[in-house]
Amino acid sequence: MSLTNSEVLEILKLIDESEYDDVRLEIGDVKIHVRKRGGEDDATAAQATVAESPPPSVAPPAPLPASPIPAPVSSPPLGADVVAVRAPMLGTFYRAPAPGEKPFVEVGSAVSAADTVCLVEVMKLFNSVKAGIAGTVTSVLVENGAMVEYDEVLITIKPSE
Repeated sequence: MSLTNSEVLEILKLIDESEYDDVRLEIGDVKIHVRKRGGEDDATAAQATVAESPPPSVAPPAPLPASPIPAPVSSPPLGADVVAVRAPMLGTFYRAPAPGEKPFVEVGSAVSAADTVCLVEVMKLFNSVKAGIAGTVTSVLVENGAMVEYDEVLITIKPSE
């Protein structure tokens, strides 16, 4: 049995709207594990992983694309005095909530741990990325609209003292 992309998106939407923080779902060869993280010390809002077992000898009519968790990308060296806000998943990076609107943060912006600093979009689902720490934004390392890799450094923040 396989799921279509729209079925996977619908499942992820339902899980996102639920009160559960960790959900595992197995349907035939398709395994979905979704973990929502919260709290002031966490820089990621949610992380989703979809994996598929090796295909059977006869290919299904509409298989899901393989989605292994990519290896972390090499990131620029960070100073000891800054904290990296990293991409929770592969997707498209957006600095503002909508085209033409003011960016969530600029270099020099003061942020609290719960502040949204950017969005990462995957298949028309927009995921808010939180600062995860109170401080001052020291750099935005990604161009608006650029593709980002899992664990790529997006923004650096100097913690408040």
